[in-house]
Amino acid sequence: MNTTHDALIIGSGQAGPFLAVRLAKAGRRVALVEREHLGGTCLNDGCTPTKTLVASARVAHMARRAAEFGVTVGGPDGGKVIVDFPAVMARKNRIVAQSIEGLTTWLEGTAGLELVHGQARFTAPHAVDAGGRTLTAPQVFINVGGQAVLPDWPGIDSVPVLTNTSIMGLRVLPEHLVIAGGSYIGLEFAQMFRRFGARVTVLEVAERLIAREDPEVSAEVRAMLEREGIECLLGVRGAQVARDGGGVRVTFTAQGAAHQVRASHLLAAVGRRPNTLDLGLDLAGVASDAHGFITVDDELRTNVPGVWALGDVNGKGAFTHTSYNDFEIVAVNLLEGGARRVSDRIPAYALFTDPPLGRVGMSEAEVRASGRPALVAVMPMTRVGRARERSETQGFMKVLVDAGTERILGATLLGIEADEAVHVLLTAMAGGLSYRSVQHAVHIHPTVSELIPTLLGELRPLLPTPAPSSAP
Repeated sequence: MNTTHDALIIGSGQAGPFLAVRLAKAGRRVALVEREHLGGTCLNDGCTPTKTLVASARVAHMARRAAEFGVTVGGPDGGKVIVDFPAVMARKNRIVAQSIEGLTTWLEGTAGLELVHGQARFTAPHAVDAGGRTLTAPQVFINVGGQAVLPDWPGIDSVPVLTNTSIMGLRVLPEHLVIAGGSYIGLEFAQMFRRFGARVTVLEVAERLIAREDPEVSAEVRAMLEREGIECLLGVRGAQVARDGGGVRVTFTAQGAAHQVRASHLLAAVGRRPNTLDLGLDLAGVASDAHGFITVDDELRTNVPGVWALGDVNGKGAFTHTSYNDFEIVAVNLLEGGARRVSDRIPAYALFTDPPLGRVGMSEAEVRASGRPALVAVMPMTRVGRARERSETQGFMKVLVDAGTERILGATLLGIEADEAVHVLLTAMAGGLSYRSVQHAVHIHPTVSELIPTLLGELRPLLPTPAPSSAP
């Protein structure tokens, strides 16, 4: 059966459904193809479920700290905080189901939009086989997302390995969770499972956690996690894994010392790859790079006319918000004659540990590498009233400004509500404002954001990095 549409969208992650509805409401006949479940990584395995679990983990953590706030938990003599892990996971499942139900109702109720369930595979540049049908359209949008990769450790194929997807199906709390990877995904899982009551060990090949961040960020995040009892082993080399009873055994060296870790569960959080291996890109003539990411231009067009790639699959971002922005770029350019570009957006992301890390623009290392004269200011969270009031004073704020234009180049906020407060600076950057506009604004007291003007008032020249000492 051959069905012709005006637009064909492959994949229902963050960009796909919004684009499908937007095109359908513009009068196009649209087919949205999904092989597994609507909502992609964000709703099923990523943002929604993980942040739901983070919320439960924070409740457990704060319950253990209740006495610090003059609150007694468990009767007059206090008591042990008990985490009902199946109930935690059931709550997560309910919230995910509600989100997917809402998405399904929205899509199925949109006139001109057809949902097609099945694996899509190109047979020509503007034709795919899916669900036992051949679908054709002059415009095709690829939004197939990505999946976790496993570390290249000898023996990894012979042991059970969790990923960000399969860990969502756990019914029993791990006794000891070993996490391969000390970056964003791995650290969020590390903290939440430690707060649930598991022993947690993080193994990272780099010499510090979240190595793309400035060194003081890595150091502070590590200290935060280790204060909660998470073991972080860095500079991991020569790792091998084998079964150990019902669990796993990992042997390796870390910073020159030999280690052997026995654990009940192993989670792989070393990176992701795009879902392009079974898409038939060669039959469509769509170009991809050595890692499988589809090559696109600044407006997300592939090398094949009438074919676009959005979301994680294009390598232009690995976040829900960048995927949604991909939708906005394509929709405005196609339907409104716009000229929005990927290069116009300011890099912004968060690490959703507790407290969170909010990051926008350039890091200090990137500013230094640019060679431009810059200003910098750093403030510990101990100076933030809200942080002191809540006894959550871990972290710091840092902002970097171009000394000539006075525009904000980047910021790092690590601390309570940093993932929200950082948007003050992001908005100023997007508007091309001088930092003085933010500094002179009157912010509401008592908030985290109110200290940003004070932070900007402490800007000083970014001094050159001291040369390494040659003294013996």
